[in-house]
Amino acid sequence: MRSLRALGVWSLVVFFLCIAAPATFTLAENGSIEGRVTDSSGGVMPGVTVTARGTTAGGEHRAVTGANGTYRLPGLPPGRYQVRAELSGFKTVTMVDVSVTSGAATKLNVVLELGKLEDTVVVSGATQVVQTQRAATPTYVTRNTLDHIEVTSRPRYGWPSYPPRNTRSFDKITENRFLKAGDQPLSTFSVDVDTASYAFARRMLSSGRLPQKDAIRIEELINYFRYEYPNPKGDVPFSVTTDVGPCPWNRQHLLAHIGLQARRLDRRETPPRNLVFLLDVSGSMQPPDKLPLIKQAMQLLVNDLTARDKVGIVVYATAAGVILEPTAGDQKERIRDAIDRLHANGSTNGADGLATAYRLARHHLDREGVNRVILGTDGDFNTGMVERGDLVQLIERERKAGIGLSILGVGTDNLKDGLLEQLADKGNGNYAYLDTFEEAYKVLVRQASATLVTVAKDVKLQVEFNPAYVAAYRLIGYEDRALAAEDFKDDRKDAGEIGAGHSVTALYEIVPPGVSRDDPAVVDDLKYQQPRPLAAGVKNGELMTVKLRYKRPDSDTSVPLEVVTRMPAREELRLTENLGFSAAVAAFGMLLRESSYSGDATWRLAADLAEQHRGSDRDGYRAQFVRLVEMAAALTRGHDK
Repeated sequence: MRSLRALGVWSLVVFFLCIAAPATFTLAENGSIEGRVTDSSGGVMPGVTVTARGTTAGGEHRAVTGANGTYRLPGLPPGRYQVRAELSGFKTVTMVDVSVTSGAATKLNVVLELGKLEDTVVVSGATQVVQTQRAATPTYVTRNTLDHIEVTSRPRYGWPSYPPRNTRSFDKITENRFLKAGDQPLSTFSVDVDTASYAFARRMLSSGRLPQKDAIRIEELINYFRYEYPNPKGDVPFSVTTDVGPCPWNRQHLLAHIGLQARRLDRRETPPRNLVFLLDVSGSMQPPDKLPLIKQAMQLLVNDLTARDKVGIVVYATAAGVILEPTAGDQKERIRDAIDRLHANGSTNGADGLATAYRLARHHLDREGVNRVILGTDGDFNTGMVERGDLVQLIERERKAGIGLSILGVGTDNLKDGLLEQLADKGNGNYAYLDTFEEAYKVLVRQASATLVTVAKDVKLQVEFNPAYVAAYRLIGYEDRALAAEDFKDDRKDAGEIGAGHSVTALYEIVPPGVSRDDPAVVDDLKYQQPRPLAAGVKNGELMTVKLRYKRPDSDTSVPLEVVTRMPAREELRLTENLGFSAAVAAFGMLLRESSYSGDATWRLAADLAEQHRGSDRDGYRAQFVRLVEMAAALTRGHDK
């Protein structure tokens, strides 16, 4: 009986396996299409809709690319498919005659290019454009008034033509020089978390052009990347990390690396956000890499909004007006509809737009939340209040009332970089440049807390060098953030802000005692007083003391913090991952600037340093940096470096 019972059980198992087998074999016959979507510069593109429609069988299948730009369309019956990749503001690419075979994955990578919103590009394999189709008629602004902008529909037949021009401008940078530690032992500056300079340099290099020298702010290049700093402990909003190693472009010198890491916020800790987008819709914003790109960035942020948040939209051209009154973040369709209706036209009354946006933000001020105006523009203010000083006064007044200003810069030919950087600085915000859709995703989604939520304000850094170990020093970058030594403890002096999750990095090049340098700070002997002997320092093993002062977001009184860095033994000097990669970026920046302080730096040195100290590179930005170095080297081939 036991044997018969066992035989019966096995019979049932075999029976069910036989039933299941055909389904298993059927699934095995299906294939898939998968790959990655990038833009023309190689940046990954999340949020792209990829559709496969069977031309011989299989129906229609759809997927959306994730944060790393990848997609997968599984379960496709074998046959021929038409695959379409589309995203607003980019030329829609349709790939015809894509083959799917049984049980195999067809690899299909797609490159989207910024283009006219009407364009749909149909290609076969590697073939170029073979057909252009027109999209649905868009809406656009037809009349401006001070309090309202009327939006209506009207056919539009392509982008308006206008002659190419280059009116972009950058404030002049005079590089920091070496200072004698015995004479001037204190180096004081405001922190900077902006990254616009790196994104702009990437845009120019990717288009086959070298950026102009004054577009290169080396601290913004260095701060574009994430470094392995520890999270802060206790009540202090950020940690402080220091490191010392050899200087790659001058082996007789040292490099000192200082890193701050702000506390990261859990999504549940994010305070409610009162955001007013102020969008330039003037005629200069028509190209697809300007207003259309900002609209895409805003659509990404909409996905991240909650019912606790409020979003308003103000636009400005000849005049300014409110397109969307502050609306709860869970009313996504209403917000998306307001974004979709935007169209560029007219001159640029930016000051009027700022005043309108600030009035709207003040009316809905949330004392317990984040209150911020986000300006999207190429910076062309050509009517109304155009004096920089007047704009700064307006922004400083609103900052004191609790409303910050962040700026999204776009475009190349008309970019007013110096103005935008200063306005963001005065508005307790950061300045980002959007060169790709991926950068928009990084700034407004991946780093939303760092972009919008301040954890420490008026952050100042002062380094005291010990002349016993430091003959001279030079701060690399931060030229427009320099402060007087007495400003450090003056709580009335404005300084930079650090957002949640932000990191800040600074590099000093150090000349040890007894080492000659090419840039001595030499002055004539004094006629009416005896020269003061240089301080000799104290041989206590301390290379430098890093002092910080910061204010909590709800306080006007600064809190001090101090970290001592010891002088390593010669055999301990080495390039750590943090120091090695930041040195690579600094060398790259100095070469782009044709700096007189670049020493023995070459493009090959910068690329090799970056490769050797890439680390985990979770986002792929460091690998992309190496490619940019190679592009710059190719563009300067035939030069000495």
